[in-house]
Amino acid sequence: MNTPDAQRPRSELLRRTALVLVSVVVGLGLIEIGVRASTWTWLFAWPNYVLDARKVLAESDNGRSVHDDRLGYRPRPGYATGGVTIDGNGLRSTGPLPADGRAPILAVGDSFTFGEEVSDAETWPADLQRLTGRRVLNGGVSGYGFDQIVLHTELLAPLYDPASIVVAFIADDIRRTEMRRMWSADKPYFDLEGDTPRLRNVPVPPRAPVKTTLSFWQRTIGYSYAFDFIMRRLDLLHDWFGDHIRIHPAGTGERISCRLTARLAELQKSRGAPVLLVAEYDPVVWDDPKFAAEQRRLTVGLLDCGRKNGLATLDSYEAMAATARPRDLYVLWHMNAAGNALIARLVAGALADKGN
Repeated sequence: MNTPDAQRPRSELLRRTALVLVSVVVGLGLIEIGVRASTWTWLFAWPNYVLDARKVLAESDNGRSVHDDRLGYRPRPGYATGGVTIDGNGLRSTGPLPADGRAPILAVGDSFTFGEEVSDAETWPADLQRLTGRRVLNGGVSGYGFDQIVLHTELLAPLYDPASIVVAFIADDIRRTEMRRMWSADKPYFDLEGDTPRLRNVPVPPRAPVKTTLSFWQRTIGYSYAFDFIMRRLDLLHDWFGDHIRIHPAGTGERISCRLTARLAELQKSRGAPVLLVAEYDPVVWDDPKFAAEQRRLTVGLLDCGRKNGLATLDSYEAMAATARPRDLYVLWHMNAAGNALIARLVAGALADKGN
């Protein structure tokens, strides 16, 4: 039987615990109001910052992209705005077509191939077209993983019967093969059965409604301007705002991507079009030595796999490192006109060496 004396310590503990919790909540509330007051504007507006960010992303993506059952999404045919022009076939414009009757060069890749942050004429496929005098098809798509890049190459090659194919990637594309969803867009992915990659999640589901993608913490702490402020200062918004669903453990993407170079080799053989596998680099490589070492390891590993499967390869690292300041070759995250011109010269040289 509990006596009043026995119950007193328990009630005292509960009282102290409640007092601590109330103090924490009040303290956090005061910090929140204080940080908001420093900006004044956010003192009177209390949105969910994660939800707003995802709404903006969804509106932007839905504007310039269309759903694709096999690839997840692809550029919207006929889209045009602010220096970005997508033709009727979903390819980015590379400028006036050269007076050349030869088969085109097909360039496929991610946002670095597409040319985010620059105009149509400043992408490296557009530069390559001017350098070679041959039509170059820009099949780059922002946000694609290496798996989507390979699938896109397999889709475009039979349509355009190119003389040669340039497949470009950055190391993060390898990580993206471990995901079922990237930036709120579901995507195809591959499982490995032994050494054989098996395509999954096809047909790819349409983009999920934005409100359904938030976790409990994003639905609650997402309203905190103070937390948003801290995440920005720590440069952690990529994962906080991003809607990503992992399907494979970290590191699996290296094995998957390596096996997918064999599919490019099969395409090279069946189409009679040499494939050049090109490595590009995001700007953090030039800012963070530890990050750079890991990106180089991933990149070199995939290039080695490509060579073993009979693909020609090109690593842009040494040429970029040889410039006065590699970081000056970028706008914010993607290559600027000078950076893309360098990549185009490297690609043109590699194609010329192969007689293409």
